Amino acid sequence: ITEDYGDEVAQNTARQLVLYHRRSGGQSQFSSLLELKTPNGRFGPLLAWARENLDAPLTVEDLADKAGMSSRHFTRAFIAETGTTPSKAVERLRIEVARQRVQSSGEAIERVAEITGFRDPERMRRAFIRAFGQPPQSLRRASRAG
Repeated sequence: ITEDYGDEVAQNTARQLVLYHRRSGGQSQFSSLLELKTPNGRFGPLLAWARENLDAPLTVEDLADKAGMSSRHFTRAFIAETGTTPSKAVERLRIEVARQRVQSSGEAIERVAEITGFRDPERMRRAFIRAFGQPPQSLRRASRAG
């Protein structure tokens, strides 16, 4: 779709094709990879790797090294291709995975924060409030009520 119709049509199509039987909590579909301008571009494999290694620090230097680039060149190229900074992209991935775990499991919030690389539950709570307007506990309650 991207090759034939461009990035915008491909992203809109991908969002429309992600279906849930029922979304609880009044939240719209959220996918960090879909929000990035070109998740399947040259940094697609790197983002997939990052998602599988969220418990690692995932600094710009780590990502640049994994991409085989200098930190400065990597940051510029990443922003140009994805429309966001590497650190914001990693935070989006962490938020997405943490949200899924919070809503679908009974794991302690502290454990979810550790597994997804937030380390500190308070840091994860602040990220959730920025992304969703509510803390993880509220999302969990809303998903269980629905």
